[in-house]
Amino acid sequence: MNEVLIRGRVLTFLTEPQGIDDAASYRYIEDGAVFVRDGKIVEVGLYGDILKLAGADIRIKDHRPNLILPGFIDTHLHFPQTQAIASYGAQLLEWLNTYIFVEEQKFARAAHAAEVADRFMDELLSNGTTTAVAYCSVHPESVDAYFTAAEARGMCMIGGKVMMDRNAPDALRDTAQQGYDETKRLIEKWHGRGRAHYAISPRFAITSTPEQMEMSRVLVAEHPDCYVQTHLSENRDEIAFATSLYPEAKDYTDIYARYGLLNNRMLLGHCIHMSEREVSVLAETGALGVFCPTSNLFLGSGLFNAARFDELGARWSVATDVGAGTSFSMLETMDEAYKVLHLQGQRLTPFNSFYRMTRGNALALGLERQIGSLQAGADADIVMLDSSAKSAMEFRMRTATSLAEELFILQTMGDDRCITEVYVAGKAMKTKNKKPGAVARQPLQLA
Repeated sequence: MNEVLIRGRVLTFLTEPQGIDDAASYRYIEDGAVFVRDGKIVEVGLYGDILKLAGADIRIKDHRPNLILPGFIDTHLHFPQTQAIASYGAQLLEWLNTYIFVEEQKFARAAHAAEVADRFMDELLSNGTTTAVAYCSVHPESVDAYFTAAEARGMCMIGGKVMMDRNAPDALRDTAQQGYDETKRLIEKWHGRGRAHYAISPRFAITSTPEQMEMSRVLVAEHPDCYVQTHLSENRDEIAFATSLYPEAKDYTDIYARYGLLNNRMLLGHCIHMSEREVSVLAETGALGVFCPTSNLFLGSGLFNAARFDELGARWSVATDVGAGTSFSMLETMDEAYKVLHLQGQRLTPFNSFYRMTRGNALALGLERQIGSLQAGADADIVMLDSSAKSAMEFRMRTATSLAEELFILQTMGDDRCITEVYVAGKAMKTKNKKPGAVARQPLQLA
């Protein structure tokens, strides 16, 4: 048996906070401990009580005075865009054609896909993210690289090959039948293997013909336990283009509805420019809207309206959306989420932010029994947070008098430097991974 007792200030959420004073929504233990055995959480509680349970000979990892939380969960990003992050000056469709479709063609090479997948997983872990839902490229090699890298680290990851058979370069197009066949083989190879989950991934209506959408319908029917992911209503030009390709649809959302793709395992990236009818359809079907604040700001796409989703009973989660998203950090993502909602007169408390990136996102994925909470029987995916990791944060923390203040400081000022350690299935991951050294590069030309 492999046992460890992780000591520190424990914070885990029980339900969605209904306000900044909703102390019943979370469990906070000032001198707490998480007892881990063979990658699973055995028990959580007061340090003294857990030490008695575990026995005096237990190996102890003392992370005081840092906070111990469940590992963060990211519900939408693109692993082939890891090296395309920070690509200047374009909105969605131009950005895709200028930068992203060029970058994704490299993933036909298995060696390149493997190199990027390794860096991608390590960036996630460096930022405290232990589970993510990602798009791979159209190439099966990229999916193999993605899940191989996750498996090597023991991570619970969701992903899949994008299917797209039009409005993309020749080197990035499959066919309706090819997309079906390759997805089918990849599901058989990876779905349910270890901690891997497959996501059937028609990229979006613009890059899939009706024939491919029909094949997506078949895949979803044949594999109801797989996730489904696509994009919806990110950009006004995108909406106009998509609806022009499917003139029989009532609106953009109806395109996916007509192909039977809207269910409680469907993740719809962005969902910004949506009518009340469309949000109501998501509520009725259980489909999930994914709020990607740094991406939406970076591409000038618009502002996600969380209050409308809440009022109409539709579900939503949060995500980085790297590489249009500008950071792998869920802390920085929630900082921007706060601002996006604040601009619309909506409040996102620090408790709601940390709930969203842990238990909230786990519930969105239907994985709340495995991840997102520090509870007996859950996978031991755990993150340690230092709220004084930066000098400005340390100085600010001298005046903090509550947990809410500390969490808001972490959210507003924090980044990967605040992540002191990350455990994946009970194994410490961050401190064992050395930062890559500097490499030689070609001289840059002035613009």
